[in-house]
Formats: sequence, C-alpha cells, structure tokens
Amino acid sequence: MAITQKSIKILWSASGGRCAFPDCWERLCYHEAEGASPFTLGEMAHICGDKPGANRHNASQSDAERDDYQNLILLCPTHHTLIDRKENEATYTIAKLHEMKAAHEARVLERLEQDTMPTKEDIARSILPMLEENRQSWAHYGPLSELARTQPHNEAAHAVWVSERLSVIVPNNRKVVTELNAHKALFNADEQAAITAFLMHARSYEQWVHDSIPYVAVKRFPMEFDDLMKGLADAGA
Repeated sequence: MAITQKSIKILWSASGGRCAFPDCWERLCYHEAEGASPFTLGEMAHICGDKPGANRHNASQSDAERDDYQNLILLCPTHHTLIDRKENEATYTIAKLHEMKAAHEARVLERLEQDTMPTKEDIARSILPMLEENRQSWAHYGPLSELARTQPHNEAAHAVWVSERLSVIVPNNRKVVTELNAHKALFNADEQAAITAFLMHARSYEQWVHDSIPYVAVKRFPMEFDDLMKGLADAGA
C-alpha cells in the first residue's frame, strides 16, 4: 500500500514544508528555480520502519497504519538518512520521533498564527544593526584601520581580521541577503537598484573571502543601499 494523497497533504501542510528535525528548519519545497521546474527536497520518513529489518519496524502494524500520516515525519534528506542509520536506532526511537514531529508542528502553527507580513520599514530596521556590526568590524580590524596601518606586519592582528570576515561579516551578509530575497516584491524600482547592488557586493565579497576571486573583483559596498535602509528605518520610526 502506498502513502495516500490525504496523508501527504496533511503531513506537508502540518510541517510547513520544513524539515522537522530539531534546529534544522530547512525549506523543502522550491517554486522559484531560475528557469528550472519547481522541485521538492522533503522526504516522508516512516517513524515505524516500512519494511522488516528497517529501523523501528513494527510487525503488528497494518500496511494502512504504516503509511498513515500518524506514522510519517517530514525530513530533509540528511536527517532522514541520520534517523535510519542502524547505529542510531537507539537514539531516534519511536517515542523520540513522535516527540520531534509534535514539537515541530506546534512551532509551525505558532509561527503561522503570529507572523505578519513585514513592511519594508520593518525589514530596514532589522538589517541596519547587521550593517553597523559589519561597519565596526571593518573600521576596527580592516586593512584601512588604525591597527592595520600602524602594525602592517602583525600576524595576530591580521588573524583577527580574517576571523571577523568569516564569523561576522559573511554571516551578516547572508542574513541580509535572505531577508531581501524573501521580500523583494515590497520594494519599488528605484529601491531595487540599491538592493541589487548590495546583493552583488555580498556575493562577490564572500567569493573573495573563500579565495574564489581576487580582491579587485569585489564590488564595493554600495552606500546607496546604506542610505536606503536608513531612510526607510527613519520613515517607519
């Protein structure tokens, strides 16, 4: 017997299209794929294994019970593989997976009830602290900082700058990019130009950090984007 359409719909909707493994929250359905067809990454894992010998298999279950929504949990491929490794069966028990599923679905429901569509002013106020943190890192540890200018051969100082790029600037840029991509439709045509400039900057900066391109190829931080975020934040205050 196969998983029914009813069980599929209930599982995907209750899971919010996200992996139910704790702290994963990976998106499992993509409808915008730059010219490619929409696709899904989600895997409907059996809590009680579907075949004899599978982890947590329950021989007393009927085929219908085995493929029912109650016996399924939606996971990304990585975590589906993890819970089904034979050596992990004692860790990911039936009770543990039911608990995991229930906690995840409660979180999805809570977010659906609380989340409202942010305004672009809200988005700007969330982005500005990250831009400021990046700015401070650059000012205190970057190649034009007083530290770098007065101690150009100080390896420890350079190591701090490398660490700041990897642990502060790149992660912040990724968060800003995620926020902008999620809400691009809120911004008008003039604002889109500044946003696109920042996206190009963030992409090229990370490529440089990972030694994929030379520094001269990095698009400089667009001050028009900084001005846009400040203006929107002030307007929404």
